[in-house]
Amino acid sequence: MTTNIIKQLTDPPGFSPDPLTDLLRSGAQRLIEQAVEAELSVLLEAYASEKTDDGRARLVRHGHLPEREIITGIGAVPVKVPRVRDRGGNAEKVRFTSTILPPYLRKAKSIEELLPWLYLKGISTGDFHEALAALLGPNAAGLSSTTISRLKADWWDEYNRWQRRDLSTRRFVYIWADGVYFRPRMAEEKQCVLVLIGADEWGRKEIIGLADGYRESTQSWRELLLDLQRRGLTHAPGLAIGDGALGFWHALREVFGATKEQRCWFHKTGNVLNAMPKSVQAKAKGHLHDIWQAETRVDAEAAFDFFIATYGVKYDKAVGKLTKDREVLLAFYDFPAEHWKHIRTTNPIESTFATVRHRTGKTKGCLSRKTGLAMAFKLMMSAQTKWRKLDGANRMPEIIEGIEFKDGIKQLQNAA
Repeated sequence: MTTNIIKQLTDPPGFSPDPLTDLLRSGAQRLIEQAVEAELSVLLEAYASEKTDDGRARLVRHGHLPEREIITGIGAVPVKVPRVRDRGGNAEKVRFTSTILPPYLRKAKSIEELLPWLYLKGISTGDFHEALAALLGPNAAGLSSTTISRLKADWWDEYNRWQRRDLSTRRFVYIWADGVYFRPRMAEEKQCVLVLIGADEWGRKEIIGLADGYRESTQSWRELLLDLQRRGLTHAPGLAIGDGALGFWHALREVFGATKEQRCWFHKTGNVLNAMPKSVQAKAKGHLHDIWQAETRVDAEAAFDFFIATYGVKYDKAVGKLTKDREVLLAFYDFPAEHWKHIRTTNPIESTFATVRHRTGKTKGCLSRKTGLAMAFKLMMSAQTKWRKLDGANRMPEIIEGIEFKDGIKQLQNAA
């Protein structure tokens, strides 16, 4: 007699069972319940001393609100929010509102951050449900194409409000600028999103400008900078960091002529190496690093001259790309050494859009102007919440005061 040792596994429609995900989901449910109960306990304790006329506690538990599901990164998690009964007289009734599970919340913040990423990666509105179901499980029904369309409209309204905010009380010491292209591309063939990030006098980084532009042109950048100035940003930043796109630098000199310029070493390294054969790129890259990683400007100048002497004869085009920006590549030496790792590249922008930006690729679909800006805005707002302050933030007021720095060190004779 043959014994069948093959275990039959149940298979819900389209999905295999995942005990680990189930365990995580149940654990998340318990943690949410505990956190909400802790919130409720604080409220009950605050009113513990208040009694009704017949001596009973004024505020007591009163069951739960109907159960609802919250869409999270590990799928749908069922939650129930407790409610209270206020047995007081004519006083304003006390209600319990959880800050963790506010009314009408249906999806975690991480899911809202996921949507613009999927959109910019080329997922169409009609395909969102299928894509999210594959990521979150079959219970992602609340994120239909209609919901996505409504969210995009809300994000556009939020972007417009942000674009009109007052900047008269703000001052930014550093700004990073770049133009970001997406796949799928925006409606116009050479349209991109112009991004401007600033670091204020406390070393906090935030997005200060975001608008659509045509090929990062001078006119597009001028319009963005003039709009910031119109809304109150009248103090010229101390230093602007960007790649070699001439449009931004021409506009910057017109609007904020006192701002110093720092070319991005990330972009410059790529441009120089692209003009050299692959066989020498690794070695040349090391010599480029010797320039911007030097401890002093004198050492950097020596490494600069060495690179020219080593590669100038055979690869004059590559060396020319480097030497034309010599001064503005080394501007960071006149600023605090604690800030160097922040101001040598446009990394705050590059890292945010690393997985979605492109320069030459094309896809069949395209983004409308409103959709492209709304998606970029949501990506940047999500990223901004995770940005750290600059190292050496205490140096920012010294830059504003005009104190001189040489090789990253404050010159005391000028600080009196």
